[in-house]
Amino acid sequence: MNNTIQLIVIAIIPVLFAIILHEVSHGYVAHIFGDDTAKNAGRLTLNPIKHIDPFGTILLPLLLILLGSPFLFGYAKPVPVNFNGLKNPKRDTGFVAAAGPVTNFLLALISFIFLKIILANFPIMNIYLAYFISHLKFQAVTGGVFFKFFIYPVTFMLFIGIMINLVLGVFNLIPIPPLDGGRVAVSILPAPFSDYLSRLEPFGIFIILILLLINPGNFLGALFNFIVNNIVLRNL
Repeated sequence: MNNTIQLIVIAIIPVLFAIILHEVSHGYVAHIFGDDTAKNAGRLTLNPIKHIDPFGTILLPLLLILLGSPFLFGYAKPVPVNFNGLKNPKRDTGFVAAAGPVTNFLLALISFIFLKIILANFPIMNIYLAYFISHLKFQAVTGGVFFKFFIYPVTFMLFIGIMINLVLGVFNLIPIPPLDGGRVAVSILPAPFSDYLSRLEPFGIFIILILLLINPGNFLGALFNFIVNNIVLRNL
């Protein structure tokens, strides 16, 4: 199978899980704290069709793979939340916002645990995984049917799951609203600091886009390399 096609097939499940559960967690926590906007919109579901954003869910990850990017990134259609409908809007906004990154970090941890189990029981996968990390290519695999069609692809799904969830979690903690980190900061900062920061929200997406467009490779690439070298590989 062509390397690019193989990577797309293997990446689909972990990428969808990462970005969909990120959004569902926002809506679910908002529901807990009194806002049913996401629930009434039918967004508290794992059905990917309800969450797909044509660009962020499909085109962006696909382009990154086709361009041979060393990192994966994507997003789902934002879950609607009426922050004024929360029981305590200032406090609860922080919990709703934090739910997304926390979910990504939990998914990364779960993937990491299962990956460690596989690598401990199938040591040869350490070699295959190291080659993939170095070359972004898959090696020809030998072994039985169970190894070739389950252990081998699942190992890479778990690794990609770790990476996409850590990148999403860390990126969304940047303290610029409307990113989750910005909303958490607005929630916990006292006035007038929270007021100043909240006024950035209408312009926040443009600030983020400018940061990405100035040098997207350095910005996201540096984030990806930091996560790979200092978090993942150090603990595998």
